[in-house]
Amino acid sequence: MQTEIVKNSVVTLNYTVRDPDGNLIDDGAHPLVYLHGGYDGIFPVLEELLQGKQVGERFEVKLQPEDAFGDYDEELVLIEDAKLFPENIEVGMSFERVTDDGDEEIIYRITDIADGKVVVDGNHPLAGTALVFDVTVAEVRAASAEEITHGHVHGAGGHHH
Repeated sequence: MQTEIVKNSVVTLNYTVRDPDGNLIDDGAHPLVYLHGGYDGIFPVLEELLQGKQVGERFEVKLQPEDAFGDYDEELVLIEDAKLFPENIEVGMSFERVTDDGDEEIIYRITDIADGKVVVDGNHPLAGTALVFDVTVAEVRAASAEEITHGHVHGAGGHHH
């Protein structure tokens, strides 16, 4: 039975994520299952650290913002006319908008509504935050040929349509 994380392993991680002040960001209620080996299943820095680890190994790692959800970008904060929005909007709602060049969709959150203006923020809620991961390798198995072809995990904890 495979116990070491190598390329094309399906890895199950038990984890928690905290901010640098120790506040819980993700309680890891659902283990993270990903296909190891550069398939963009998890943050690259985290994947690099997991290479060669064994089932049962535990470690803690602090990811800087640029290795996680990116630095906070002031240019992604926009003030829009409230007339552009439906009447029932509330702070905290989010919506997708395609970038001007049509290349990617950015999810914007409404952070403020006042005086006929709506402030929207296209930064990830955790942008600019360092993340401290406490990770335990729970399970490792060889990926199926189909999983490797598709570039992601199927079955329990994996592929959902």
